[in-house]
Amino acid sequence: MMSMAVSAGITMQAQTPRGVDVANLDTTASPRNDFYQYACGGWMKANPLTDEYSRYGTFDQLGELNRSQVRDLVMGLDASKAAPGSNAQKIADLYALGMDSVRRNAEGHKPIDADLKKINGFKRKDIAPALASMPGLGGFFGAGVGPDMMNSDINVMYWQQGGLGLGDRDYYLEDSEHTAAVRDAYKKYLYEIATLSGYKVKDAERLVKNVMDIETELAKVAMTREELRDPQASYNPTAVAELAANYPGLDIKGFFEEWKLGDIDTLIVGQPKSYAKVAELLNDKDLQALRDYLSAHYISAASRYLSDDYTAANFRLAQAMSGVQQDQPRWKRALAVPNSMLGEALGQLYVEKYFPQSSKDKMLELVGDLKVALGQHIDGLSWMSDETKKRAQEKLNAFTVKIGFPDKWRDYSALAIDPKLSYWQNIQNAILFNQDYELADYGKPVDKTRWYMTPQTVNAYYNPGSNEICFPAGILQAPYFNPEADDAENYGAIGVVIGHEMTHGFDDQGRQFDKDGNFANWWTEADAEAFNKLADGLVAQFDAVVVDEETGTHANGRFTLGENIADQGGLRVAHTAYHNALKRKGQPEGEVKEGFTPDQRFYLAYANVWAGNIRPAEILSRTKSDPHSLGRWRVNASLRNLAPFFEAFEVTEGDAMYRPESERVVIW
Repeated sequence: MMSMAVSAGITMQAQTPRGVDVANLDTTASPRNDFYQYACGGWMKANPLTDEYSRYGTFDQLGELNRSQVRDLVMGLDASKAAPGSNAQKIADLYALGMDSVRRNAEGHKPIDADLKKINGFKRKDIAPALASMPGLGGFFGAGVGPDMMNSDINVMYWQQGGLGLGDRDYYLEDSEHTAAVRDAYKKYLYEIATLSGYKVKDAERLVKNVMDIETELAKVAMTREELRDPQASYNPTAVAELAANYPGLDIKGFFEEWKLGDIDTLIVGQPKSYAKVAELLNDKDLQALRDYLSAHYISAASRYLSDDYTAANFRLAQAMSGVQQDQPRWKRALAVPNSMLGEALGQLYVEKYFPQSSKDKMLELVGDLKVALGQHIDGLSWMSDETKKRAQEKLNAFTVKIGFPDKWRDYSALAIDPKLSYWQNIQNAILFNQDYELADYGKPVDKTRWYMTPQTVNAYYNPGSNEICFPAGILQAPYFNPEADDAENYGAIGVVIGHEMTHGFDDQGRQFDKDGNFANWWTEADAEAFNKLADGLVAQFDAVVVDEETGTHANGRFTLGENIADQGGLRVAHTAYHNALKRKGQPEGEVKEGFTPDQRFYLAYANVWAGNIRPAEILSRTKSDPHSLGRWRVNASLRNLAPFFEAFEVTEGDAMYRPESERVVIW
C-alpha cells in the first residue's frame, strides 16, 4: 500500500531550509475559498509544465533532484577501471548500454528475432511454460511469491489477473471520448511495433485485432479497481491439482515446473473469474491469435530497450494516455534501468553521500512523536469501544519502523552484465536474476528486515503484511524534511507523511490486518459498522469532487478511500504531534514567522508538498489508475473536515472552504 507515486522535475531548491516560502503563495486568492490556490499558486505560476511532463509538482521536483544525485554517482563510475563482476562495473556498463543509441539503432529488431520466432512456433502446450521461462514474455496473468495473508510468517505463491496492455479494464470497456482515443492510440502502437519487428502490413493488422479481442475478453472478467480493494475477495487458496483438473487449458503445473517449483500444492488465486477466462482462452482461442497476443506483449516489453523507432512508438502511446508532449531525455531513461535493476547497489552509494546519521536520528524523533499522537487520537475516539481501542494500540505499538536504508545489502554477484551482448539481452538476464531472487523465498519464513523500496526512492510505504512503515533516504530532503527547518514546517510536511503511513495501518484495507500482519478481524461488530459509516461519508465527499469540468469527470471516492483516510489521519495526528512538541520545548504558543502563526505554517507546509500543475489528459488517466487523490484535492477536500484548519485561517460559514460541522467526517 504505497503512499505516493513519483515522477520528475528540475529546479529543486536544495539549499532552501524552509518548507514554507512566501514566493509559493498566490495572495490574490483567499485561503478561505481555495486554500490550494492560495498556498501553491505562486509555485504553480513559477513552474509551468514543460513538454516533458504530464504532471509536475514539488514531489516531482524532489524526484528530479534525486535523479541528478544518482546520475552524479553513476557518472563517477568507470567500468574500464572497475573490477569485472563488481557492482560498479555492472552499473556503469548497464547505463552505457542505455546511452548507446547508435548501436541499438543499427541492431533494430535483431535482439528480439529469435524469441519472436519461438513464440510464433508455439503449440498450445508451450504457452504456460514459456510464460514462466522466457524473460520479457508476459500476458494473461501474473504470479509471484509473498507473505501468506493469513500467516504473515511464511511465503506462499499468488496468482493475479493481468494481461491488459493498457493496464485498466475501463480503457477497453468504457465508452468515452478519452478512452476511445486511448484505444485508437493503442491500436496504432501495436501496429507500429509489429511492423518495426518485421511484420507485413496484413499480419500486423491481424495482430492488432487479435490483441484487442483477447484483452477485451480479459477486461470483461477482471475485478474493478474498487473490488480489488477488498483483500478477502482476492484471497482464494486452491489446490494446484484442483486447478489443473478443472481448468486444463492453463497448464499451471508446467508453469511452476519451469520455475523449478513443481512441488507447489496450493495457489492463492486472486481472481477466480479471470483464472477461468485465461484457461478458456488458452484452450479455445485460435492458436495464431494467442501467438499474436504474446508476440505483442513481448515486443512491447522490449520496446524501451531497442532502437529509437521503438521508443518513439512507446512514447506516442504514453502521450495519448497522459498528454505529455516530449519524452524524457535519453540519460533519464538510461539511468532508470540500473536504478531499478541494481537498486540497492546504487542505494549503498547514495546513502554514503547523501544521508547523514543526523537525519536518521531526527526522523526517529519525529516518528516517536507521531506514534504518541496517534495513540492519543485512538484513545480519544468517540465511535470506538475500549476493547477495540486496546487492540488498535497494540497494533500501533507493534509497528516496525524503517528509516533511510536497510541494515543488510542485497548481493548482486550472480547477475552478469556483459557489454558484448545487446541491451535487451542484458535486460533479460537481469529479469531472470530478479525472478530467481523472488522465487527463492517460496515456502521460506518471511524476511521481516527486507525493504520493498530502494534507499534512493522518493516515496514511503506502509506494508500491512509486516505491519511496518518505511521512509527511504530519497524522500528525506527539503521540502519534505530538513533537520534545520522550523518545526511547523517539518511536522506539516514529513510529519504528515509519517502520520499518513501510520494511518494506512488503520484505513479501509489496513484495518483488516492485525499487529502481526495477519488478515484477522480484531474489531467488534459495532466498531466495524461505525468505521464503515464514517468511511462511506468520506467516499461521498470525494465522489462529489469534479476533477475535470469539461468532461464532468468526478473523483472516485471508493477507489481513493485508503489514501484519503491516510491523508486526513496524517494531518490530524501530525498537528497533535507538533503541539505536543511545542509543549515539550516550552513553546505552547509557538512563534509568528513571516507573518504566519505556527498552525498557518503547518498547513501551508502541507499544501506546498502537493503544489503542482497537471494536464487534462493526465487528470483523466490518474483518476482511473491512481489510488491517490489529485494534489489539489488532497489539500482542499481533506482540510475541509478539520476544525483546527478553520481556526488557523479564520474560515467561517459562507467561505468556500467551510464545511458545516454536521457534514464533516473525522475518522482517526
